[in-house]
Amino acid sequence: MGTMTIAKGINNGLRAAMERDPKVVLMGEDIGKLGGVFRVTDGLQKDFGEDRVIDTPLAEAGIVGTAIGMALRGYRPVVEIQFDGFIYPAFDHIVSQVAKMRARSLGKIKLPMVIRIPVGGGIGAVEHHSESNEAYFAHTAGLKVVCCSNAEDAYWMIQQAIESDDPVLFYEPKRRYWDKGEVDETAAPRELLKAQVSREGADATLVAYGPMVKTCLQAAEAAAAEGKDLEVIDLRSLSPLDLDTVAASVEKTGRAVVVHEASTFLGMGAEIAAALQQRCFYHLEAPVLRVGGYNLPYPPSKLEEEFLPDLDRVLDAVDRSLAF
Repeated sequence: MGTMTIAKGINNGLRAAMERDPKVVLMGEDIGKLGGVFRVTDGLQKDFGEDRVIDTPLAEAGIVGTAIGMALRGYRPVVEIQFDGFIYPAFDHIVSQVAKMRARSLGKIKLPMVIRIPVGGGIGAVEHHSESNEAYFAHTAGLKVVCCSNAEDAYWMIQQAIESDDPVLFYEPKRRYWDKGEVDETAAPRELLKAQVSREGADATLVAYGPMVKTCLQAAEAAAAEGKDLEVIDLRSLSPLDLDTVAASVEKTGRAVVVHEASTFLGMGAEIAAALQQRCFYHLEAPVLRVGGYNLPYPPSKLEEEFLPDLDRVLDAVDRSLAF
């Protein structure tokens, strides 16, 4: 058991995977000598060499296209998209090739590759550096889409993603990279595609993933001071969704608020809310509510705190739910 940041958890997880399997190869912009712009891959090129930790040109389509070829040849490539908003040049490869290869070949061909994506805002960055584009890929059949929220999950989930024979998009909450947590590197990990009850409660359920899990836990603490008992669910996997865990919580509390940084319009919350209305209709005491970013392009950094969901917006939604 040790304390480490989310960034260090991913670093240690990558290291463990590379030590176990010589076919694990990392690729990305500035991930080698620099260790990545967030230093997530710091020290790995020094320890594993330039043939396994590869600094690439600034060419996302080339990075993902090369990874497809390597996966077809028996490697397990792990590629880093430096910032979430940089992924779009590779979009065609991901949705047309990566997601389709197993179905196209009737299961004969697999693509065991991981695409790492720092996601979300809150770091004062410029345009294209604070996107939340997970719904694009969760909507695409053939991809697994996961998002860690704490150091323990960061360490284990990246290893599980690498071991998967299906392609995985691995979202990392960039503004939480330096949050610390306990990591037991000897314990059995949770299932990659299962949601986690991060806090038990009885009055309402907060459903979140990635950077918003911490916000929801803080909201639950604040609500407790007012006598409100909130349960917090960390989805962890966005595709597939573990709706069984979420529905079990909502059937218990009768209320649900779904929280994410992405715009609410056609975001993950829309799918979750629709599914809960269908599965938990006779248990609901209020409509399923959503809290998220506005349906606008991500704003300049000086305005991002107004754009991003915060504790007050979450608690406002809880109050509206409890008022029904």
